[in-house]
Amino acid sequence: MSATTWDVVGLGENSVDRVLRLPSWPGFGPGAKVGVESPPPVVGGQVVTTLCTCASLGLRAAYVGAVGQDALGALVREELTRRGIDIGAVLTRAAGTREAVILVEPSGERVVLWSRDAALALRPSEVPVDLMRRTRVLHVDGVDLDATVHAAQLARAAGAIVTCDLDDVGEGRGALLEAATHPILAEGVPSALTREADVVQALHALGHRHPGPICVTRGAKGAMLLEGGRVYECPAPTVQAVDTTGAGDVFRGAYIAARLEGLAPDDVLRFACAAAAVSCTRVGAVGGVPTRAEIDKLRRQDEGARYNPAL
Repeated sequence: MSATTWDVVGLGENSVDRVLRLPSWPGFGPGAKVGVESPPPVVGGQVVTTLCTCASLGLRAAYVGAVGQDALGALVREELTRRGIDIGAVLTRAAGTREAVILVEPSGERVVLWSRDAALALRPSEVPVDLMRRTRVLHVDGVDLDATVHAAQLARAAGAIVTCDLDDVGEGRGALLEAATHPILAEGVPSALTREADVVQALHALGHRHPGPICVTRGAKGAMLLEGGRVYECPAPTVQAVDTTGAGDVFRGAYIAARLEGLAPDDVLRFACAAAAVSCTRVGAVGGVPTRAEIDKLRRQDEGARYNPAL
């Protein structure tokens, strides 16, 4: 690998998903059956979806992770390459690639059923040190915590922004939160960490422990961002949701792009919320990744809908 400086390096989860759209949510009584279409497998996973969003928005991206020696692993490699993401640091294991079945109800909300071979775990010794030192942003999740925290510490020491996808408060998550410069948390995490029921109060409480910025995604309610002692809030644009899979990951990719462009905090939120909303109008995680033109179009439509001079 050359002495390239990347805009963003992602380290963490990849997946191959089968998205089953349900005509109705099934009961679990005797004889319950629901007919569904049999869709082709599609690439997803938290970090991969974020990287695909970054690449779609013009960032130079590289991925660090492990896939299996199977057709699904080849599919992940092919999809990332097709989207212009460097896979020079992708490892291949004698295992099956992570798979998921995603059940999507008519509202677009979903349940993810996943399976991951332990052999796919990334070890700290396998983190490419040079790559961590040559990126503007490192984006990580909490899947392989020892390797993730090690990578975050390396990148942060080299002056990179470190964003994270943290959706629970399990063991070891505190070290990841501490290593991140720009943590992006799922909705319930700030309250779980601080025992403050109100999300604004929870963010302020976290701000006393972490210099931030600190962002929290809130699904259909949009997102909040604590920065400089102030909490910014952005509601989600209204769309006809088809599948919410990957919306939070798309949000993170758009957040990274907006940060690197130097946008103000409120504009960072508006851009990222619009990107996530666009992703909900299509099926699949990577399948929902928007273009910049689509994000800008929804922003214009949403801002026009919110402005009503008759009110």
